[in-house]
Amino acid sequence: MSPKNKKKLSILRVKLDKLDDKLINLIKIRTSLVNQVVKLKETKNEIVDKKRISIILKKIKRKSILKKIDPDITKRIWKNMIWSYINYERKIFKKK
Repeated sequence: MSPKNKKKLSILRVKLDKLDDKLINLIKIRTSLVNQVVKLKETKNEIVDKKRISIILKKIKRKSILKKIDPDITKRIWKNMIWSYINYERKIFKKK
């Protein structure tokens, strides 16, 4: 890689790091909301709502296409996030 490209790469990585910081803050907010949601659920069966998951993924696909983002990327990110939070809810629910 040329020195010029190394410099450009470095600048882009700094921007990515700053964006990651913003994402972490958003994840903290989302986690707080999920904590509130799990408190409302009375049984473990209420944790997974397949209909809601389907609706969310369809919305994300539509929004991704509108914003010219590869929907495969956003679908994978959201599926991972959803299932990560499902696992988190299960863990929290056990402690209720």
